[in-house]
Amino acid sequence: MRYANACGGRIAPPCYAFASVSPAASQTEIIFYDGHCALCHGAVKFVLKHDRSGNAFRFAPLQGATFQSRVPPGRRASLPDSVIVLTEDGTLLLRSDAFLHILRRLGGGWKAFGSVLNVIPRPLRDVVYDFVARVRYRVFGTREDVCPIVPPDWRARFDP
Repeated sequence: MRYANACGGRIAPPCYAFASVSPAASQTEIIFYDGHCALCHGAVKFVLKHDRSGNAFRFAPLQGATFQSRVPPGRRASLPDSVIVLTEDGTLLLRSDAFLHILRRLGGGWKAFGSVLNVIPRPLRDVVYDFVARVRYRVFGTREDVCPIVPPDWRARFDP
């Protein structure tokens, strides 16, 4: 069976990790990522590896049911198809703001690095972010499976 991409893009089968996972509680921060983007898969693995607490974020593809249920249809249409963070208070962070928020939540040196990057004005940060987002498929490639290949102990942090 084939599944339609919620963002109007390619079609992919569901993630193997979603089989026995219930959706996240409403107060958990979620990183929504483009499940077909190899760079986004790498970013998810980076966050999983550097999350000292082991519970800073949950993860769900933009092509999945969690994104569909947590973000209203009118709002989904205006969002980029890269990385989006849904914060505890329900705010959606986009582009470089999402990236910096993730770094700050990781703590340690990543928090400091995020603070340094935050000095750069948002419009300039977003120009760089948008450029990388535009060329990411050509440079990093694409994935058919919307779920990054991760060890079993990390799979529980993924939502459909």
